Amino acid sequence: MRIILFSSLVLLFVSCSKSKPNSNATPVVGDVSLTAVVSTDSSGNVSFTASAANAVSYVFSFGDGNSQSAQSGKVTYTYFASGSYTASVIATGAGGDSKSMNLPVTIGKKLSLIWSDEFDSPGSPDPTKWTFDLGGGGWGNNELEYYTSRQSNAYVSNGTLKIVANKESYMGSAYTSARMLTQGLYSFKYGKIEISAKLPASIGTWPAIWMLGSDISTVSWPACGEVDIMEQSGSLKNTIYGTLHYPTEANQYGDGGTTPITNASTAFHKYATIWTPISIQILVDDVVFYTLPNNNTLPFNQDFFIILNIAMGGNFGGTVDPSFATDQMEIDYVRVYQ
Repeated sequence: MRIILFSSLVLLFVSCSKSKPNSNATPVVGDVSLTAVVSTDSSGNVSFTASAANAVSYVFSFGDGNSQSAQSGKVTYTYFASGSYTASVIATGAGGDSKSMNLPVTIGKKLSLIWSDEFDSPGSPDPTKWTFDLGGGGWGNNELEYYTSRQSNAYVSNGTLKIVANKESYMGSAYTSARMLTQGLYSFKYGKIEISAKLPASIGTWPAIWMLGSDISTVSWPACGEVDIMEQSGSLKNTIYGTLHYPTEANQYGDGGTTPITNASTAFHKYATIWTPISIQILVDDVVFYTLPNNNTLPFNQDFFIILNIAMGGNFGGTVDPSFATDQMEIDYVRVYQ
């Protein structure tokens, strides 16, 4: 009995000794530090440095939907647009344990002009920048016009582009107009697009400045995505619409907003979209009136091309004024910045 009792005491002592440090255990990750140095040249470049005791890898998230891993704990990232972002890092140890830290970052980025048409050369629009959709048939919206590439429907003079809608019998349609696009010639992903334009005043005209995803020929609409930078309805000439269409918002109204305007047909205004991985903002004269949060479930993370047109009547244009003869959308410039 004494021997058995002694053995039990020994076992109990050994069990208690497990509370001592184990030199073979994997060290846990210590507290994480994260610093950010924002470049002063307005490039959008930010140098991130993270450190944590016993960390073997780091994953940085930049607050705009993008992330990057680095074993060194150092990365340099370029933001697409100005704004306030919440960057973060996760430090992971050899045993799989991890710790994280967040850091607010404010970016003031100077955008550079990467593509434009200033419409300085008289005559037909520049064929290296623009092509034309041609035909009638309603274009899926019960529109009444036939689109042509004739100079009577689209021409450049005195430093501006004129897209002209005319009442005329042509190829079975009662009206003609033009629909210009950069498809196959130019497309871009993220940045700012700005157009200075003066809009038609006639009831029943439906001017639009918009973009479609470049994969439309393979995935079709609305899977390709649509960004309506500016639309003016046929009857509400004091209202500007900004709208986004995508698979869950494929109806006529889409996902967007409106803003009032009083002289869209007598003065040039700036219509713009600022497009990043985390949001799409629609602006008139530098004032944001609608924002859609962007993410990787939406089709707005690929190249898009530009479209300019005037439709007649249709679902959004409505009834055309019986006295209509001709009207135009005049465009001073189209500019893309990144």
